[in-house]
Amino acid sequence: MNFQKNKINKLKKPFLKSSPGVTLVELLLYIALISVVVFTISIFMFLTLQSRIKNETIAEVEQQGLQAMQMITQTVRNATSLNFPIQAASANNTSINVSVPANSPTVFSLSSGQIMTQEGSATAVALTNSRVDVTGLVFENLSPSSTSEILRIRFTVASKNPGGRNEYDYSKTFFTSAQLRP
Repeated sequence: MNFQKNKINKLKKPFLKSSPGVTLVELLLYIALISVVVFTISIFMFLTLQSRIKNETIAEVEQQGLQAMQMITQTVRNATSLNFPIQAASANNTSINVSVPANSPTVFSLSSGQIMTQEGSATAVALTNSRVDVTGLVFENLSPSSTSEILRIRFTVASKNPGGRNEYDYSKTFFTSAQLRP
């Protein structure tokens, strides 16, 4: 019986060895792998944030430019006559007469980086917001005669970027022509 007990104890001993735990090499390997994963995720998050900011900047410039251009061209098309600039000339502002006498003349101009509109004797109102900067506003009178008045409009809208960061750096030039309806 004793012999059998000793034999069982000898068989159990190899299976009862305690594991030594995690070695230093394994621990360093785990830390390195976790560091690589965290670093990759943080770079991905950073690039995603930059891309989102860039897309918002582009959308802001596009929206502000299109909105201002549509307002100007709609007003020009519905105008009764073009006061300024004169035929075959260009200027950085325009004056047009509209069908509502109280709103005549309607003037579009550039002031402090914003496109402004003034209807009649009312206070000038900004067509663009303070997050963008408008430059190079030019109105060209392309009319071949005084009967068909055509006005070309051109301006550049840029996102304000005081920090000089790449994701806020975007500008676009808008241009179109509008003819007064007879």
